[in-house]
Amino acid sequence: MSGHGGQLMSLHSKSLFGCISQTLIFGLMLLVFYTMLSPHIRASEVSCRSKNMSAEYSHCGIQPDGVHDLVCFGKPKQRGKYCTWKPGKYTSKNTYTLITRQITRNSCYIFNNITKFNEIINKVFELHNMTVEVLENAHKQNCTKAVFKGSPKHLTRCDPPSFVSFSRLAGRLNMNVRWSQAEEKFINYFFARFKEVGSSSWNKPSVQSENKTQVRVENLNSSLMYVAQIQCATNDKCPQCPWSEDHIVQSELTTQPVITGSEETVDNPGRRWISVTWKFPAEEQHDGYKVTICKASGEAPQQQKKTLKPQIRLLLSYSAYLLNISAFNNASISPPASLLIPQQEHVTNEGDDSLNVNVHSSTSLTVSWKHDLIKQFVCYSVEWRKKGHSARYKSFYENSNNFRNLSHLPEPLEPYVCYRLTLNIRPYKDTCNIKLINNSEGTYGTTQFYFRQGTPVSAPTNISFSNKTLSSVVLQWSAVPEEDVRGFLLGYIIIWAEYHNQATVNNITLDQESKTYELTNLKSDTAYQVYISAFTAAGEGVRSAASFFKTHHDGNTYLIGIFGVIAVVGTLLAFWSLILKRLKAIMLPSIPNPGNSSAVKKIDRPGQLELLEAIATLQVEEWVTKSLQILEREDVNPAGILPSKLPLLRTSENQEDFPEITCNWTQMDTESTAGDNPPDDTADTLLNMQQSNIQSSPLTFAGDYTTMEMFQQLICQDTEMDATVTAIIEKDMDNIILKALRSDYVRQFSTSSPSDSDHMSTIL
Repeated sequence: MSGHGGQLMSLHSKSLFGCISQTLIFGLMLLVFYTMLSPHIRASEVSCRSKNMSAEYSHCGIQPDGVHDLVCFGKPKQRGKYCTWKPGKYTSKNTYTLITRQITRNSCYIFNNITKFNEIINKVFELHNMTVEVLENAHKQNCTKAVFKGSPKHLTRCDPPSFVSFSRLAGRLNMNVRWSQAEEKFINYFFARFKEVGSSSWNKPSVQSENKTQVRVENLNSSLMYVAQIQCATNDKCPQCPWSEDHIVQSELTTQPVITGSEETVDNPGRRWISVTWKFPAEEQHDGYKVTICKASGEAPQQQKKTLKPQIRLLLSYSAYLLNISAFNNASISPPASLLIPQQEHVTNEGDDSLNVNVHSSTSLTVSWKHDLIKQFVCYSVEWRKKGHSARYKSFYENSNNFRNLSHLPEPLEPYVCYRLTLNIRPYKDTCNIKLINNSEGTYGTTQFYFRQGTPVSAPTNISFSNKTLSSVVLQWSAVPEEDVRGFLLGYIIIWAEYHNQATVNNITLDQESKTYELTNLKSDTAYQVYISAFTAAGEGVRSAASFFKTHHDGNTYLIGIFGVIAVVGTLLAFWSLILKRLKAIMLPSIPNPGNSSAVKKIDRPGQLELLEAIATLQVEEWVTKSLQILEREDVNPAGILPSKLPLLRTSENQEDFPEITCNWTQMDTESTAGDNPPDDTADTLLNMQQSNIQSSPLTFAGDYTTMEMFQQLICQDTEMDATVTAIIEKDMDNIILKALRSDYVRQFSTSSPSDSDHMSTIL
């Protein structure tokens, strides 16, 4: 038993010794670790009651260039005090010694070999005054010191805010602050003061906030920079509230950047590089630029990128995007310069041919695409829009079908309106929402669709004709505007017919790409009218107004016409005089020629002379419409004058006008009778012969101007005319003819009887 007991005692002692040795080793390790780390954590706190500290550090004094601004304070609800200071100006690699004394309690502690500018003092009596000294390079000749005195119970303070931000706009400054979590609950409001950069005095008074986080300052100069300081409002929990360090508030940015260029290059199918450059006035102080990128459809999120250079490069899909570019500093953001990157519509995408849309109703449709696309992508986004409007969108996850039914669309589809639909593919599989705008998606395909198609409401315009020949013409026209087609344009219909013979109407149908067509097999020199209309799946649209053209005529017919004109002109020139006379006869009044009358018979000369005398002296008046009355005045011809003065009369003019008229009168011998008066019996004989001839001659007045006919026959063709008689005849010729003409016309209208004083003789 004893052997067994000794063995047990031996085993127990060995185990106990092992435990003690392990404990000692662990403690030594902790001591070494603490010793190694303690200089980096804090200085050692040693009691200095037995030392004469004043004598030991008497060579250290307070110097303007030495250590300064020593402050000790405590935190609310925390034990110990926290001391801070600022180093001297002309020393480097300084070490500091901190000494605390509370004489009433005979307390003295020293902290050696401090390399920082602060230290925590744990052993402080709150009810006794305290003196703190900090020595810079205590064991050197250039030692300097700073001293702080105060009552620990009044040294509790709340520090300035840990975060400050500024926002300037239109002369106003908004300041937002954030306090440390330990002190925030003890602060109710704060103060802020400002001054212009370079000024030595603060603006009065300080501005008080309405709450603990925000303050607004009015009526600042937008172009100036300011210095701001902040302090909390003191209270029982925060008896000390020091001013913060200076915060520089930069000037307000009022000018927006100017975009100078935008360039697009294709990266790979469905994606493109967008490079944008801009400039900003150098005189406005700014720290950089903020570029906000978002999809024009409104799909979240908005991505913001900061850059120091006035340029940016983005990798985007073919959808439309909106960029806002602003300059910024710590207090202001400039007005943005906006750039709309339009949807890419002029590039052929990989899936354009395989992308289809089937519309079920105004709020429901189905989008389908190539089947093997789901092997690589499962996240999609569909965008659709009508021309001139923002796009609508829907994103979805699909890993089993090559189609997607979209119902409950954000807004109903409109009939007769063309929509453009784009399918975008996204590489992220954890979520189908966009994470980042830049380099986030690509475009698979684009197509167009209508909810309901209609017929075109307008016709092709600018119809023209060119290259006309004898049997053909080329038509040209402008397409119907897209908004007037109201459906997918399938083609055009041309209708034409002869202008004067519309019994046969021709038409032809062309495809939608045609804008010109040649009409053939036409008739030469023929006018045609043409109509053009467009048509869709819903039918033919409005026809254009009639347009007219005429084919060229045959060249032989043209030559014949020229020769015909020449012949007509030659004929007119050859017979010009006859034509003029004929026109004169037609256009001018026709006056009968008395010389052509057969009513007056030729009589002998004596009777003719007597009749001439009577005609020269008669006044003709007619009051019976069917008779001619010659009124003879008494004493018109004195006896013996007329027979002696009237030879046979003839003029060359009468001979030319009336060559057929001849005179059978017996001409008197002018030599025997010149200057002598005929005997009385001769005159009587002549008068008797005249009267007998007139009474016996059967004179018939067949024409209107019988008197003129008689006078014409009384003119003698003798070339030798008595000058005296010729002068008398020429003088009275106009009156004689006028009276003779009136004898026929006046009688038809006159109702008055001849004068009683006249001697009247009537010829029936």
